[in-house]
Amino acid sequence: MCTSCKKYHMENLKNKRVAILTENGFEQVELTSPKEALEKEGVKVEILSPQKDKVKAWDKKDWGIDVSVDKEISSANPAEYDALVLPGGVLNPDKLRMNEDAVKFVRDFMESGKPVAAICHGPQTLIETGTLQGRHMTSYPSLRSDLKNAGADWADKEVVHDRNLITSRNPDDLPAFNRELISALNGKP
Repeated sequence: MCTSCKKYHMENLKNKRVAILTENGFEQVELTSPKEALEKEGVKVEILSPQKDKVKAWDKKDWGIDVSVDKEISSANPAEYDALVLPGGVLNPDKLRMNEDAVKFVRDFMESGKPVAAICHGPQTLIETGTLQGRHMTSYPSLRSDLKNAGADWADKEVVHDRNLITSRNPDDLPAFNRELISALNGKP
């Protein structure tokens, strides 16, 4: 990439704000990797949650780090953000999909056309929004039937980008997931 192109790219992303919506039990690397990749590009990232102060990660086989919450989901406005990230972990999306404020926030994002990026079990929250009919996507393999039942066309791929929806299967796909999210924030389909 040429030097002036790189500078434009960085300046363009410095004006962007991305929300990461999560609950206790998110898969640690599925939050920390996209957050770090976005911040490296100059994007302002905020952690949203039904929890008030902090959320606790799940790190492969045991509890992981605590992450500070920037804003409670009940007071968050989707219009304030340019993209939404939904990390996985088995506990996290199961809790989010039972929270009306979280489901409404995600539905509003899906309907806005702004990028929504969900990885691993993260798409489980999307099912509750009723916005998956005819969407092409991927996820952790155990969600395949659930997503098909919600009307999605599921594929076993590293990353699937369908309109504003970006999905990946698992932590091994994070490099492709992060690249696709950053590309979408730069306005590239």
